Amino acid sequence: MSLDAARSDLILGLVGTGTMGRGIAQIAVAAGVTVILVDALPGAAAKARDAVAGMLAKLAEKGKLSAEACAAATSRLKLGESLADLAPVHVVVEAIVEDIAVKQSLMKELEAVVAADCLIATNTSSLSVTSIAAGCRLPGRVGGFHFFNPVPLMKVVEVIGGVMTEGWVVEALTALARRMGHAPVKAKDTPGFIVNHAGRGYGTEALKLVGEGVADFAAADRILKGAAGFRMGPFELLDLTALDVSHPVMESIYDQYYQEPRFRPSPITRSRLAAGLLGRKTGRGFYAYDGDKAVVPPPPPVPAAWNGPVWVAPGEGSLAVAALVTRLGARLEKGKKPTKAALVLVPVLGEDCTTAVVRLGLDASRAVAVDPLFGLDSHRTVMTNPLTRPDIRDGAHGMLAGDEVAVTVIADSPGLVAQRVVAAIVNIGCDIAQQRIATPEDIDKAVTLGLGYPAGPLSWGDRIGPGKVVAILDTMLAITGDPRYRASLWLKRRAALGVSLLTAES
Repeated sequence: MSLDAARSDLILGLVGTGTMGRGIAQIAVAAGVTVILVDALPGAAAKARDAVAGMLAKLAEKGKLSAEACAAATSRLKLGESLADLAPVHVVVEAIVEDIAVKQSLMKELEAVVAADCLIATNTSSLSVTSIAAGCRLPGRVGGFHFFNPVPLMKVVEVIGGVMTEGWVVEALTALARRMGHAPVKAKDTPGFIVNHAGRGYGTEALKLVGEGVADFAAADRILKGAAGFRMGPFELLDLTALDVSHPVMESIYDQYYQEPRFRPSPITRSRLAAGLLGRKTGRGFYAYDGDKAVVPPPPPVPAAWNGPVWVAPGEGSLAVAALVTRLGARLEKGKKPTKAALVLVPVLGEDCTTAVVRLGLDASRAVAVDPLFGLDSHRTVMTNPLTRPDIRDGAHGMLAGDEVAVTVIADSPGLVAQRVVAAIVNIGCDIAQQRIATPEDIDKAVTLGLGYPAGPLSWGDRIGPGKVVAILDTMLAITGDPRYRASLWLKRRAALGVSLLTAES
């Protein structure tokens, strides 16, 4: 069988007319596809038609759509009273409740109505496409077609082939996605597909370090936005998506991967979910909200700067740190060892402050670590150890904030904050490539479009240097003993060979 996704008379049936269904309908009719809307809830399809027509009209008012195109698109919105009205469609997309039994039941009902050559697609975000299709008479025509909310703005769609899905289905859905103005990425039928799978590194690792007492929620957000360049901090993002959505996804992917340590959820989200602290929609999550605006606690005031000598330990980034100290007007010691009067700055890669000062034989009470990996111009992270003196901690903070660049002080943590979170993201992206869930290019495309990260995980790993990412992960693994930090074979092999993480195997 086959489907010409470019045909001018293409008819798409859409079952489920909530927010996701409405978004799919909007981009479909705008692309010249006739859409028949069906919903089990009486009156829901009509409300959806009116809502989509209203969105098209707003686009026309803003000049983003001509009046003629708006009228034509609106005319392609049709109502179906029941599934029986989907008999003439060429492709049907279900966007109903995320319940596998309900979806399986719908598939059987659809097969009793649509033609044998009709393509059936599920918009599931986390369920197995193979399992959804398992009870079908023709499971080979069922594929995954996962859009992201809001559909018109999130320009990526995951096209998933289940174990029984035939090749023409994946190709037809890929062509249909392009016709509707979206970037398709092909994925194997695995838990989380690409985007929800790759997203485990950000919030999950941030929750882990907060759970260790390294930093509070606001401090972690400040570091990851200021140093690593994320548009939203992980806790801002969790508040936006809401814990009643994000926490079950964390647990689901962890369980579906048979308790893979990289995906281990945090008890923090379970307890906050139980307390009803869901996020923006309930007015309180990791932050309190005044309407839609988060009430963000201000960072601690900047203390007085250290006015004594400063010694910078040797290692990755030591030249950059020493140059910064000089630029800030501090007295830089240049001996092989610090004097007893010096504040000691230790640049680290993957280590915590304790491990670094023990390795270097330094006086822990006078030492703090700094993160040089992402540069020192936009944000600076200072990390203490259990013996760091308060005057050393505060003096380092004050000195490093001397040019008004933001400084955040954290407790001891292998990889600090930004290093460990970004290393986790790169590592998981590499493991997705290693499992052949998607091509390296599609992994990066899916993550940048679907999650809005500053770069795709593989490109980001190349930017840092695969060898450095492996060093960070190996060091964190050695310090913690936690297998969540074991480096992916994809990453280790390309680091060893000195080639790009985007290098696919022949």
